[in-house]
Amino acid sequence: MRPYAGLIVVFAKQPRPGRVKTRLCPPLEPAEAAELYACLLEDVLQATAGFARSLGLDAVLAVDPAEACAALARLAPTPFRVVRQRGPELGSRMGWAVREAQACGAQRVLLRGSDSPFLDGSMLAAALAALERADLVLSPDRDGGYGLVGLRRFVPELFAHPMSRRSVLEDTLASARRSGLTHELLDPGFDIDTARDLALLAVARESAQAELCPRTLALMDARDFWRFAERG
Repeated sequence: MRPYAGLIVVFAKQPRPGRVKTRLCPPLEPAEAAELYACLLEDVLQATAGFARSLGLDAVLAVDPAEACAALARLAPTPFRVVRQRGPELGSRMGWAVREAQACGAQRVLLRGSDSPFLDGSMLAAALAALERADLVLSPDRDGGYGLVGLRRFVPELFAHPMSRRSVLEDTLASARRSGLTHELLDPGFDIDTARDLALLAVARESAQAELCPRTLALMDARDFWRFAERG
């Protein structure tokens, strides 16, 4: 495997009812939530592929479960490589991805999810620039987590805590401080997890960034999922 200066990893799940976007059920049915996630994933992959090419990054799609790799590989455009996620839970899988990338020579590693359609190229460029000054960069989201991670130095303890609770951002920063990692926070973003997030999507669709998620917005229109968006 050739060495590279930078790499972005998209973490994705198989769009299977009952396995994805479960916090959207209700108001959505499990099959509807899986359909929405499939559109989010395809939009994120298409946009990220373009960002990777323009920023000179290699791109990896990390898939769970392993048997879904072949199906999702058909969605992944150039320059994506597809691998299976390795580890019993998300923190260990993120750590594995960073270690593998750095073992192959990546000097800067970006990790992102597959449900944050408005995370754009300017944010990725800002993360890469911040990694010239800091060991760790994070883009917070509204539920206490983060939608983008950038690393130039990794320690095993960084993600050694539960990744599903509202304190995950603070837990990660505490781990970084204990390990002597410097960090910077980027502008906040959001991912699509709840009906309240659908309201944020409705606002964002009026911006120029709407071009990043045409499939998602088309599905929201076609199925009138907007009626489920919770305000406030």
